[in-house]
Amino acid sequence: MIWTAFSFPTGSIWLTSLLMLADLVIRVVMLGIIPGNRRPTTAMAWLLCIFFLPYIGLVLFLMFGNFRLSRRRREKQDDVNRQVVEGTKEIAELVPEYEGPAWVKSAIELNRNLGSFPALGANSVRLIEGYQESLDAMADDVSKAVHYVNAEFYIMSSDHCTDRLFSELEAAAARGVRVRVLFDHIGSARVPGYRGMVRRLKASQIEWRRMLPLLPVKGQWRRPDLRNHRKILVVDGRVGYTGSQNVVEPSYRKKKNRKIGREWVELMSRLEGPIVGTLNVMFSTDWSSETEESLLDQLATHHWDSYADGSLCQVVPSGPGFVTENNLRLFNTLLYSAEECITISSPYFVPDDSLLYAITTAAQRGVVVELFVSEVGDQFLVHHAQRSYYEALLKAGVRIYLYPKPFVLHAKHFTVDSDVAVIGSSNMDMRSFSLNLEVTVMMIDSDVVKRMHEVEDHYRSISRELSLDEWVNRPMLARYVDNVARLTATIQ
Repeated sequence: MIWTAFSFPTGSIWLTSLLMLADLVIRVVMLGIIPGNRRPTTAMAWLLCIFFLPYIGLVLFLMFGNFRLSRRRREKQDDVNRQVVEGTKEIAELVPEYEGPAWVKSAIELNRNLGSFPALGANSVRLIEGYQESLDAMADDVSKAVHYVNAEFYIMSSDHCTDRLFSELEAAAARGVRVRVLFDHIGSARVPGYRGMVRRLKASQIEWRRMLPLLPVKGQWRRPDLRNHRKILVVDGRVGYTGSQNVVEPSYRKKKNRKIGREWVELMSRLEGPIVGTLNVMFSTDWSSETEESLLDQLATHHWDSYADGSLCQVVPSGPGFVTENNLRLFNTLLYSAEECITISSPYFVPDDSLLYAITTAAQRGVVVELFVSEVGDQFLVHHAQRSYYEALLKAGVRIYLYPKPFVLHAKHFTVDSDVAVIGSSNMDMRSFSLNLEVTVMMIDSDVVKRMHEVEDHYRSISRELSLDEWVNRPMLARYVDNVARLTATIQ
């Protein structure tokens, strides 16, 4: 080893030089890779991370930078889309006969082009606000199953609130009904008691799979936060459920939540009619992706009808299996089309620029816009990122209502004028637009909208309205934390 009065050992010089060169190469190469097919804000956040912490940033980007599903899953989704379009051509031709507002017909056409499903009439819709009430309603319908039950939820847990539903699923499977269950691997594994639920499923005759499993030992690996966030239950193709609620007790089995009385507030929809078939197609697609078992017999569309008496509904699938961000495009279209009022309930409201402009523009052109959010969130970074948008919303004229703590308003729905109600699993955040597989149902029925307005009226009656003066005078430290969290929300 050679030493001089003014230098490090020769080996150290070489190591330092190599690290500096690698640092420069990482920055230059990523500068030309990261912006490709990403929002400018997302690309800028990743580049800032890599420029400040090149090695750590590179590792994080390799782990979390790819938001696409595997080619096999994307091809399977494309194949299902083709089958649905081919099988519903006659129904699609009935769309021009719809006599409602032109902007609603435009939204129907948008959804058809993006997600393949047609709008279907002759449906009945029941909105269920009670947490245990919806679990019991699902259990009641499963108890009447004759042919099959298909259940798909982001989070499933066997506990004192869900025990009856699990028992009915077990009983149905035991009497010869084919019961299939899907749950997101990471979403469910984070809930205490996960192993007990898995043991219960293994001991039953239920067919079950983890969705998007992370099991490196078995060669199952992908971006860890790429998740299936859908909530779907279908019984015999006769009745279906979807909305915001997971199958878990309302405190998510967390001691800290029970200690402060924190419970999740949800809204589910119980559907009967042709629309149930489209929910079943979504389940069938996800089941096939996890099992390689084709459920083509459940993709039959000849029995679907449209524009008969009852609610007109349309299912909108979205997620990394679609490159078009179907839910975001629908939300923006509806927001720009509103003429009188918009009321939104979203637990995690972290909009991209397009959605923020759509909401603020609606308020600025005289539409009454209301946003219901939780006073205190359950996720620190997401909640503070959400808060960073309040000032822009309030200045535009959006009325923000804070649902009282310690409850978490987890319901995901909104209404536009007296014409359209939207419900599903999708939040209004960049994660739901790009990373999560979601299900949304657009309901075109003034009676359903009226019933959802009643739910919104209940929220309003117990919530506190946030004023602009109160918000701009919040502590500087809180403002700083909000702004820092806003940066992290764009890293996708």
